[in-house]
Amino acid sequence: MQSNFLANLVITKVHSVTTMFTPEGTKSKRKPRERWALVVKYEGETVYTSMGKDFLSDGTHLVFLPKGCAYDWVCTKSGHFTILEFECDFSFDSPVIFNVKNNEKILKTLKIMENRRNIKKPMEDIESIKDAYSIILSLSHNQSEQYLPTEKRQKIAPVIEYISQNYNKNLTNDMLADIAGTSTVYFRKLFTSVIGLSPIAYTHKLRIEKAKEMLKSDFGTLSDVALSLGYANLYDFSRDFKKHTGVCPSKF
Repeated sequence: MQSNFLANLVITKVHSVTTMFTPEGTKSKRKPRERWALVVKYEGETVYTSMGKDFLSDGTHLVFLPKGCAYDWVCTKSGHFTILEFECDFSFDSPVIFNVKNNEKILKTLKIMENRRNIKKPMEDIESIKDAYSIILSLSHNQSEQYLPTEKRQKIAPVIEYISQNYNKNLTNDMLADIAGTSTVYFRKLFTSVIGLSPIAYTHKLRIEKAKEMLKSDFGTLSDVALSLGYANLYDFSRDFKKHTGVCPSKF
């Protein structure tokens, strides 16, 4: 759910980056927000309540307050926080919490953004959007690391990288197992347990996703797309594409 949430955050404008302090016991009722906010609490604690649920904001919990979200909040421990307000067409009805091991990297990015906005550097608006996306990417990577066992992820990371660069070649399990430094049998089990697809199925999925991208552009003929993706002919490409998408490439 959280990865899908982050993928929908298409930021069109950064409105403000502000550092604030709230004393213990401060509280307020918030009407539906008109814009998005990301709150990074690096001192103390604040609890947001929305739709009957509590959402903790502290040093290891970052909270998104979506546009259209109504909530109550109370500061349970005094402290500072930095809030990033931005514009995004996507809406959501309740706060979203992200657990992080530490927020120092994100906080550093926010401080740079705040300082740049204060002195109004050239290209500040574009730089702010870029930095906001860097925070989202950081959160996305943090979520991925929580769900992939460290040793397994490290073992197949070189293979994932190799496939992404060579998906249009005739890859085999033996070849990929050599890159991982394991036996073929163990590699297939390891890869499938982490990714949810076999190595070859993952490669084909990557090809089809790339095919969709190419078909939406002015790339060339269907035969050009097929050959560029590593298929021997248009027939093999069409059969594989329809198997994964339910429609033939020409209709897509």
